Amino acid sequence: MEHMKAIRIWDGEVPFAHGNGKDDNPVLTPHFPEKGCGSFENIAILIFPGGGYGGLAEHEGKGYAEWFNARGASAFVLNYRLGSAGYRHPAMVEDAKKAIRVIRKYLDATGKKETRIGIIGSSAGGHLASTLLTKFAVKTSDIRYPDDTISCRPDFGILCYPVISMLPPWAHMGSRENLLGKDCPYSLAWELSSELHVTPETPPCFIWHTMDDPGVPAENSMIFATALKRAGVPVELHIYESGRHGLGLGNGHPWTFELEKWLERRKP
Repeated sequence: MEHMKAIRIWDGEVPFAHGNGKDDNPVLTPHFPEKGCGSFENIAILIFPGGGYGGLAEHEGKGYAEWFNARGASAFVLNYRLGSAGYRHPAMVEDAKKAIRVIRKYLDATGKKETRIGIIGSSAGGHLASTLLTKFAVKTSDIRYPDDTISCRPDFGILCYPVISMLPPWAHMGSRENLLGKDCPYSLAWELSSELHVTPETPPCFIWHTMDDPGVPAENSMIFATALKRAGVPVELHIYESGRHGLGLGNGHPWTFELEKWLERRKP
């Protein structure tokens, strides 16, 4: 695996920035596989680690990157801006859109236009992923960027025990507060509840959760999968009986085997 230095995703001024420190400058860390090490060489994965929009879990970032690299896929871990640093929506989704455009520009420049770009997010990172999956075409600010013409629609999504809804009874209130602030209006919580914004254009998804997840109710995954089904979007949902929140790769948890089979079936 080739690990490269993290790169700033924004050239010049960062939109909505509060300053110019580390917490104000989102970075993307590329991880490239060794040649010939797997069958997913035409896949690139953008990774959103979890952490309740208050931190970033390394095992859901670098750990996932290494798993994808071992199977031939390129991986890019995004350190997006966080509520713990004073940021609120739409800074996070703007970082996500920019990151996928940076990856797409890189692939085009290196002659890998046929590479499919998927996204994976865990917990609150799963919410960010689901927001991008459902709002890739939605302008969240009046700011215009030079690369706006580059598509930020992912080719597929992978959601691991995701936060989906920002509304009771299934909302994870810590993530909601970090993303939207205390006492956010109902209209904003509705707007950021991804199950309400699925369309037939939403990309195919692989979703998994554990039924007894004590942190984020499994109903988050269920309601999103149901919304995808209703919209005619291909979806595979796995609900496992037991497992703590934040499992990540889970030392060979069966979700990784199911994901590998799903990715094989979705090869062009």
